[in-house]
Amino acid sequence: MPEAHRTDPVSEAFESHRDRLRAIAYRVLGSHADAEDVVQEAWLRLSRQDSGTIDNLGGWLTTVVGRISLDVLRAGRARPQVALDDQLPEFTVMLHDAPVPEDLVTLGDSVGLALLTVLDALRPDERLAFVLHDVFAVPHGETARILGKSADATKMLTSRARKKVQAAQRPASGGHQQRELVQAFLAAAGNGQFERLLQLLHPEVKFTAHTPHGQFVTLGATEVATRAKTAGGAAQGHAATVNGRPGVISWSETGTPLALLAFTVTDGRITEITAVTDPAKLALINLPDPA
Repeated sequence: MPEAHRTDPVSEAFESHRDRLRAIAYRVLGSHADAEDVVQEAWLRLSRQDSGTIDNLGGWLTTVVGRISLDVLRAGRARPQVALDDQLPEFTVMLHDAPVPEDLVTLGDSVGLALLTVLDALRPDERLAFVLHDVFAVPHGETARILGKSADATKMLTSRARKKVQAAQRPASGGHQQRELVQAFLAAAGNGQFERLLQLLHPEVKFTAHTPHGQFVTLGATEVATRAKTAGGAAQGHAATVNGRPGVISWSETGTPLALLAFTVTDGRITEITAVTDPAKLALINLPDPA
């Protein structure tokens, strides 16, 4: 936005809503670039609108951003897989034995990277309804106006989407079993037990490493097991929950973060591992203090 317009009351009012609008668009579309485009389009529409006709600017902007995002989804222009380039995924990280606020238990995984993959399986109207109501607490009535549906139909739509999300996020085995499997993997990596690693990894496992030299992706159990020695040192780290899934975080003696690992476990096998060892990228993550 040009500097000359920063003192304009409409511009200032819009800026006060920008972060929330961008967050909504990102949760719906799964792409920071698309979210920025949607927010910019909302600003252009606001600049052409007689502000005197808008009773509730926040509600008006939410409606506009919601409808533009829905159009983008329906046109298939969104890029929901946010980790295709070297961009760092969003992480919600908590120490495994730390007290968890009730609202974070409810929404922690819903505002992180893990949910974006789940939401991508929903229909566009289901995705928008779920994000607006369950993540951003937009009332059903407002969501209904954005979708062009009745309030009752929107409630049913949101409920259906919620059930799909819950079913997709429900782990195949309990959290305790998943964490034990991750610890077994780290122990096998630290001891160089190649055959044991193959038993723990899914044949099509994906390992994504964010290092100081860039992002590297390794596919397949044999290849990942070969590279797993780099993760073995994390066995000395502290168990953590990363986007609702088992993880490990380690620090230096001075308290500087050294590595963050996040695991996805499905049907008793590790299907995905994300490792962040780049100090610059670790600094961008809201990490807990050393245990």
